[in-house]
Amino acid sequence: MKPVIFGLSGPVLTATEAAFFREADPAGYILFGRNCVDRVQLRALTDSLRSLSGRTDLPILIDQEGGRVSRMRGPEWPDFPAPAAFAALYARAPSSAIAAARANAHALGLMLAEAGITVDALPLLDVAQPGMTAAIGDRSYGADPMQVAALGRATLDGLAAAGVVGIVKHMPGHGRATVDSHLELPRVSASADELERDIAPFRTLARYPMAMTAHVVFDAWDARRPATLSPTVIADVIRGRIGFDGLLMTDDIDMKALSGSPADKAAAAIDAGCDIVLDCWARMDEMEAIATRLGGIAAPSRARLDRAMATIGTADDAAFADLVATRDQLLTLA
Repeated sequence: MKPVIFGLSGPVLTATEAAFFREADPAGYILFGRNCVDRVQLRALTDSLRSLSGRTDLPILIDQEGGRVSRMRGPEWPDFPAPAAFAALYARAPSSAIAAARANAHALGLMLAEAGITVDALPLLDVAQPGMTAAIGDRSYGADPMQVAALGRATLDGLAAAGVVGIVKHMPGHGRATVDSHLELPRVSASADELERDIAPFRTLARYPMAMTAHVVFDAWDARRPATLSPTVIADVIRGRIGFDGLLMTDDIDMKALSGSPADKAAAAIDAGCDIVLDCWARMDEMEAIATRLGGIAAPSRARLDRAMATIGTADDAAFADLVATRDQLLTLA
């Protein structure tokens, strides 16, 4: 197995992709809007990926946060609110906001599980800061670390109730970045003491099994390398100060915050201590180069992957419509 998660080019697995994936044996796959047409098509696609891999616990990921970051869209699938909606309710009624976030994630998870998707790249635990890039914006659960952790925990627990694993992101925190890491490399000059506020939600939820890195340079920890490529940040901050011992994957390795070829970036991330590389764009030449460059997944990383996927359970018997109704009733309180 290669320590990489690859994207797919379209709504069906092509013969070229199938042959390559069979040989490369990536750890998992990630889906985007280009892969999601309708319920029948999407379930057939995820079933084909499981059949190809021979793994019933195959990680099949999606970024389905709600709001503007939603790969499965209407009219085929219902819309879900952005995380900021729950932050707004928390300001008035914290317990109601927690209940609403959990019901929302539970319903969202049921929708994903029906499609054969096992992992959602949610929740963001990035603590909002003045000047924060709009790339985070309404995807954040707020500016208070305790609030962010509470709503993040409710979201993770709601997804788990539907049999879906959540990914906490973007560790160790993207809230102070003032530029979009999709386009350029953010640099944060805050002191180590100030950054304690940013890592607090991640520390609170460190027991959850999957996390994603931030392509951000933190001067206080490593002024030369972004967190994704920094052995110092991964060992001392993520594994050490935060105490996270779950599966650590990169944010998309093709984002412009990182320089170099995809294969070079992938190798550097693994060398820095990431367990898995995320490569989203399904460009065959780049995927082949990454697969050639990377060795097999390390034993500790494989153990973390297996532990994470072992948390997937059978969805409970809650009704989707009832969960949505509960969420919507609670959100009216805001």
